Amino acid sequence: MEHLGVTDFHTHAFPDELAPRAMQTIADLAPGEARPCLDGTVDDIVRSMDKAGIARSVICSIATAARQVAPILAWSLGIRSDRIVPFGSVHPECAGAESPGTEVLRIAESGLLGLKLHQQHQNFALDEERMWPIYETIAGCGLILVLHAGADMAFPFRDDRADPRRLIKVHEAFPTIPIIAAHMGGWMRWREVADVLAGTDVYLETSYTLHMAERDVMAAILERHSIGRILFGSDSPWRDQAETMELVRRTWPDEADQRKVLQENADHLLRAAAGRAAPHG
Repeated sequence: MEHLGVTDFHTHAFPDELAPRAMQTIADLAPGEARPCLDGTVDDIVRSMDKAGIARSVICSIATAARQVAPILAWSLGIRSDRIVPFGSVHPECAGAESPGTEVLRIAESGLLGLKLHQQHQNFALDEERMWPIYETIAGCGLILVLHAGADMAFPFRDDRADPRRLIKVHEAFPTIPIIAAHMGGWMRWREVADVLAGTDVYLETSYTLHMAERDVMAAILERHSIGRILFGSDSPWRDQAETMELVRRTWPDEADQRKVLQENADHLLRAAAGRAAPHG
């Protein structure tokens, strides 16, 4: 299928030798819910992209331990291409004797354009004090920051470490960071999104939301939030890319709006980040 310039801003993949174990581990955390439609490898996501007509996918890796940060960066540099845009990850416990922002600097110097953090899987709250040096370095480097937002099906529903009211504090403290709040700003916290995130400069990303959120709540978010601040994300391999694209088209029937969500907003964001990136070979 012809590539249409579509960017999927929320996908996951793993090194080939680790993919089977990683996929099983994640599936075991949420039995009955986390049912992958791909095998977790880069090759399989490229096949999915070809089928759906997607030009490029952002791979959002998550370092669940400090020792994973360097291997994730090395692997990301190895898979980077015109079609695969890997983001790095840091862990709150990376610091040791070094500045907490050291690993962020390494990601920026490598030429990667952003990083992904997941509060529940990495055991931190968005607005806790130990994260501030990391955010300061992200802001100084001009990196994109993708954040898990809201509840997570593998953790107790009451866990509020990624809630929109915490996320808005980070945005207000570091307004120059291009923050992408996954799951339209807060999975299963969409009423809170409508109250505190809608209408801000935070980017909202569509994964695991358009088929679930209450219609009235989603309508309130979309009424208040700029179409220029919404990005297409599938959360592949946990959701099918082509099916999620169809949900976007149903949600935004106007073709101009579809182009913004599926392509133009991501193009603008990635071009801006590339303009700030360190040269790399």
